[in-house]
Amino acid sequence: MENFDIIVLIKYIIIGLVQGFTEPIPVSSSGHVMIASELLGLGEQGFIFAILTNTASLIAIYYIFREDIARLLVHSILYLKKKEKRYLADFKFAVFVIVGTIPAGVLGVLLSDFIAENTSMTTIAITLFITGIALWLIRNLRGTKRDGDLTLKDAIFVGFGQAIALTPGISRSGATIISSMAVGMKQDTALRFSFMLYIPISLGGVVLGVQEFIEHPAEPSLVIPYIATFIATLIMTYFAMRWFMGIMKNGKLAYFSYYCFIVGTLLLIFY
Repeated sequence: MENFDIIVLIKYIIIGLVQGFTEPIPVSSSGHVMIASELLGLGEQGFIFAILTNTASLIAIYYIFREDIARLLVHSILYLKKKEKRYLADFKFAVFVIVGTIPAGVLGVLLSDFIAENTSMTTIAITLFITGIALWLIRNLRGTKRDGDLTLKDAIFVGFGQAIALTPGISRSGATIISSMAVGMKQDTALRFSFMLYIPISLGGVVLGVQEFIEHPAEPSLVIPYIATFIATLIMTYFAMRWFMGIMKNGKLAYFSYYCFIVGTLLLIFY
């Protein structure tokens, strides 16, 4: 492999690490991938790249929450069959995940072209400030709602929070965690609900991207860099998610608020 190819490979691995690290935390992974691509001179990454990295993050997050997902599925089926009260909380939680997925799913399909055409460094800077302000406002909230205490209104509210995150620079995890805590969820419930919402919406994006991948496969020269990016994203997402779970337990969201303000300011200065 030529030296130039090795450099390109390293650059793509760096982007994969950036995507993996920022996907779980409330700072906008798409915005950071765009920033990293610009700094590394790789230009804007296409739809195939987005689907590839999204799939890697999806696998890592699914693995972490696999026991919760299995429990929700099994208990929901058992509740539908037996109507036993002990399965009701998990059944309701699963239903609320479906309800919360709908706003982003619908708006994502309707506004995908508009979103793609209106992505810029200035937009990311502004939305990072918005994310930072929202994180600052909810930094001290300590809710009381557990999984079984959620309501349909809560699910719809958080669902629209996820839909707002379709805006470039608005963190999906940040928007859903902020929305969840705003309606009174405990930190662990807010975290779990946020990433349960991520899984179906992300899976839907992967399914929709299959046809695009078949019709417009990656360039041969990018196959190895893309594979390396996938692996880097997968590994980094796993460790970043584990780290963020600890952050949520300790209630240190204010640090992400400061980070958003700093990066947003730097983008406005230099771009």
